[in-house]
Amino acid sequence: MSENKNASVTLNTIRSRVAGDWESLKQKTLITVGSATCGRAAGAVEVLESFRKEISRLQLDASVIEVGCMGHCYAEPMAVIYHPGFPGICYGYLDQGVASRLVQDFLVEGDPCVEFALAATGPNDYIPTFEDFPRGTVEQKHVMKHCGFIDPENIDHYLAVGGYQGLAAALSMSPDQVIAEVKSSGLRGRGGAGFPTGNKWELCGKAPEKTRYVICNADEGDPGAFMDRTLLESNPHLVVEGLAIAAYAAGASKAYFYIRAEYPLAVKRVAKALEQAAQCGILGQSVLGTDFSLEIEIFQGSGAFVCGEETALIASMEGRPGLPRHRPPFPSESGLNGKPTVIDNVKTLSHVPFITQKGSQWFRSMGTPGSPGTAIFALAGKLVNTGLTEVPIGTTLSRIIYDVGSGIAGNQTFKAVQIGGPSGGCLPKEVLDTPIDYDTLTRAGAMMGSGGMVVLDEHDCMVEIARFFLDFTQKESCGKCTFCRLGTKHMLGILERITKGQGKPDDIDLLLELAEDIKAGSLCGLGKTAPNPVVSTIKYFRHEYEAHINEKRCPSLMCKDLIAYYILPHKCERSCDACVGSCPVEAIYSDEDRIKVINQEKCVKCDSCMVACPPQYKAVVKVSPPDEVVRKEKVEQ
Repeated sequence: MSENKNASVTLNTIRSRVAGDWESLKQKTLITVGSATCGRAAGAVEVLESFRKEISRLQLDASVIEVGCMGHCYAEPMAVIYHPGFPGICYGYLDQGVASRLVQDFLVEGDPCVEFALAATGPNDYIPTFEDFPRGTVEQKHVMKHCGFIDPENIDHYLAVGGYQGLAAALSMSPDQVIAEVKSSGLRGRGGAGFPTGNKWELCGKAPEKTRYVICNADEGDPGAFMDRTLLESNPHLVVEGLAIAAYAAGASKAYFYIRAEYPLAVKRVAKALEQAAQCGILGQSVLGTDFSLEIEIFQGSGAFVCGEETALIASMEGRPGLPRHRPPFPSESGLNGKPTVIDNVKTLSHVPFITQKGSQWFRSMGTPGSPGTAIFALAGKLVNTGLTEVPIGTTLSRIIYDVGSGIAGNQTFKAVQIGGPSGGCLPKEVLDTPIDYDTLTRAGAMMGSGGMVVLDEHDCMVEIARFFLDFTQKESCGKCTFCRLGTKHMLGILERITKGQGKPDDIDLLLELAEDIKAGSLCGLGKTAPNPVVSTIKYFRHEYEAHINEKRCPSLMCKDLIAYYILPHKCERSCDACVGSCPVEAIYSDEDRIKVINQEKCVKCDSCMVACPPQYKAVVKVSPPDEVVRKEKVEQ
């Protein structure tokens, strides 16, 4: 592999030829607008056009470019303005009017409008530090460092910040040396079970069959998870680089991105990245002037959740139904088209360039001995600040929820966090000091999974939460296994009865018995973990199940069949018709004394009347169980 030692020289030649765009942009006024899916959903495209329109109208010498997501999704649309004489300033919660004002006040008049600013860059840096945020003391961004700050559709920007140096470093080593370095780093798969990445590569590399494949699994389908999508939309070249290193180590000359078609922006940006990398000689024949060649294609999945499982993914790529198969043989021995195949998650591959460039000991300096490095989590649910965060593995749930997510929205009380996707578990406040790593979470009754984290507050019913996630996994079951197909259906039926007040005394024991059978009898990991939300909620919130079954009551006032709305006569303001106007089914009327009354037969329990009732009255109450006795007690109170 002596020829490959020239890879770094070739990369430097490419960089000197094409990587001047980002540096030249920063020499004059530059506005970067976060335009990943989260930003676009919040109005980033309109903000982008407003910046461009105002700059054009005023004939200013400034550039406006699209970038990806910084992770602060709660503050979208966001933009960073780099203006000569000022540090780069990050602005959030933008709209078209504020964008126009920033151009006029900041770029023309020199007023940076600090009232809209979230953070500023440090000396000699182009990335806002967010040091005033508590999350700044928790986060440790490497994979996400450039997300939201470089143009994901311009390879020059990625090269300017050191892109593809990890690939050049890998090509200076033999494939065995690359595998040894990744094994030494302790990198574990970031897509689910946490299998050691280097071991997987080694199995494939030692296979006697010389035709081998590497696949990037971007079939992200967990509710509340958007890490893979964001990385592909914000810094696709990083994932391309990691995939190329994996292919080199495994001895593959063909690789694939498996991306679900519901991610059109990710597909577009990855396709552009592959095209640009090939044009620069980073992909194709003689990668970076070496004897290694690699072609990468995109395969668009049809959105089946089960295709996140590697054998089902392979089946769908081969044109067959996406059904898991028995293992062994594992894909690293017999995968796509019967050839040895490495399948790694987006986040796993994104760590690889740093390991080959900086070394395994650098990677091990973060995280825990058994789970080194950082992990990316998607924060969703009842948090003040939702979005993405990258933290060292071993960081506690409490620090992520309260320091990164800024606590529970609306000054409500934390109740639980559902972690690990629909097959993960729900953990209560008693385990908030639990460090997040693969083994500890498993012992607590959850799992690392892909990194989705849904935070729940006091108004969330844990029985209904378990029903919601089991409903998802039951519908997404491929149906191949009897235990998964019928077992989850029976469990779901029991949960639905319980949430309607029709539970039976032995339902809890039956749910646990079914869960054990499903875990033991299911073929793939998705089936084996499907009961986790039910088992974990019974473990930590059994009293809520018992209240539903024994008292026909939902303590969280969430299950519609177990609640009712009433208007308190002594608090109702007779001249106020706010609740009447808000009711979508005209279930509220006035009696002979002009006191508002809810027709319980027509009420759809939408909560509109409670929201509409002026806070100074608070005349609408929600009770459980929905009977006259409880209503009278509420009235007397």
